[in-house]
Amino acid sequence: MSTARFRPAVTVAAIVEQGGRYLLVEEETPEGLRLNNPAGHLDPGESPQQGVVREALEETARAFEPTALVGVYLSRFIRPGWAPKTPMASDETDEDVTYLRIAFCGDIGEPEPGRALDTGIVRTLWMTPDEIRASSARHRSPLVLRCVEDHLAGRRHPLDAITTDASVYVPEIKR
Repeated sequence: MSTARFRPAVTVAAIVEQGGRYLLVEEETPEGLRLNNPAGHLDPGESPQQGVVREALEETARAFEPTALVGVYLSRFIRPGWAPKTPMASDETDEDVTYLRIAFCGDIGEPEPGRALDTGIVRTLWMTPDEIRASSARHRSPLVLRCVEDHLAGRRHPLDAITTDASVYVPEIKR
């Protein structure tokens, strides 16, 4: 048994629906072009709500305002032979990451003129739930569809279900 501490990667995702279609991004990944909800890693010094606003803006060039928490999800991703060699390893090892995703639904504005999409984002697109289900082989994660299905099922929790303590906003200690 490993003595390393378990540290899941925390991500935030925006679940945006308008007129029966959901906003997704098509992004470049090591596995090729994949579909995802506008999502990304939580940065130091920000709350999950701030993180999802930032990520949605970076990936869609649109302002996002969270209105509810859809859910909190845990998933694992293993990419064979991806992690770089270490002095102790003779060949590449698998990348093994567990993600903790915090998904919010909300309202989104119009695209901001002149604002570029984040590096790696090819385009944004609006898809029906059936189109999302039919494209599951291209999803970045199984959580893409799960978050949409939970939104369709009416799962909504108050935003204050997540509390960010003021200590999060204190600058990092330099070591």
